[in-house]
Amino acid sequence: MSGDQLKWLFFSLSGRVSRMAYFLAGLLLAVFQAFALYRFTLAPEESGSSQVWAVLFWAIFFLSVWSYVALGVKRLHDFGKPGIFAVTLFIPMVSILAFVVFCLYPGDEGANEYGERTNAPQ
Repeated sequence: MSGDQLKWLFFSLSGRVSRMAYFLAGLLLAVFQAFALYRFTLAPEESGSSQVWAVLFWAIFFLSVWSYVALGVKRLHDFGKPGIFAVTLFIPMVSILAFVVFCLYPGDEGANEYGERTNAPQ
């Protein structure tokens, strides 16, 4: 996967994304967040490395929030639904249910108004 494809997958709101790509991208984001948090907890308090890992964790966290929204929008597009429904991903219990639905429910077969095929920009 090229850099442009990764940039599209994690940061763009256009196009559609499949169940598997959504799940794997979400898993990768969670691993990055968990690793930075793990390293932060291992660093001695008030040390320079502790501060670096804290900043890195928050940077990854904020990038991940946008990436989760972008993935959710593209997954909604795969169902033929408008991306505005991605705001429901910020409601705690709804976000868990939405994640399960997004991972299990198949998208539209063939082209829809959001793209000709999955895993590609519009």
